[in-house]
Amino acid sequence: MTDTPRHKPSLEERRQRKSAARLYAVQALFQMEAAGQSVDKVRREFETHRFGAVYDEDEMAEGDPDLFRRLLEDAVQWQAKIDQMTDRALVAKWPIDRIDPTLRALFRAAGAELMTAATPPRVVISEFVDVARAFFPEGKEPGFVNAVLDHMAREARPEAF
Repeated sequence: MTDTPRHKPSLEERRQRKSAARLYAVQALFQMEAAGQSVDKVRREFETHRFGAVYDEDEMAEGDPDLFRRLLEDAVQWQAKIDQMTDRALVAKWPIDRIDPTLRALFRAAGAELMTAATPPRVVISEFVDVARAFFPEGKEPGFVNAVLDHMAREARPEAF
């Protein structure tokens, strides 16, 4: 038996997998809140049935499982702190519990990455603004996300600015 050489993903493939993992993390956090499901159940479902799956001839992107797991676990572990940070970035009359649940999930995933990862804050902001564009292609939400995440990033990682 011969070993087949492993394909080493290119820099662009790794970047795409990380972007997909961020999108999946937002979807998973939304699903956890909407359906009241545990992080373990949702994580397994995404890794088993969504990463690279094909639905009606549409292929789902292959996500970076390490980043996906880390975002979910950190968002759950640090949810109270992330929500407080998000609240401080929002207008006083619009606390986090009043915003769209997709945006709430997005802020939690982005907050987790801002608080715990070595990824530069500007990269995190740009990536999650792209996620917002995927969910809200016609709305003002991407600009809103940019402003809130900029505020959160300056609070979480002031040394980067």
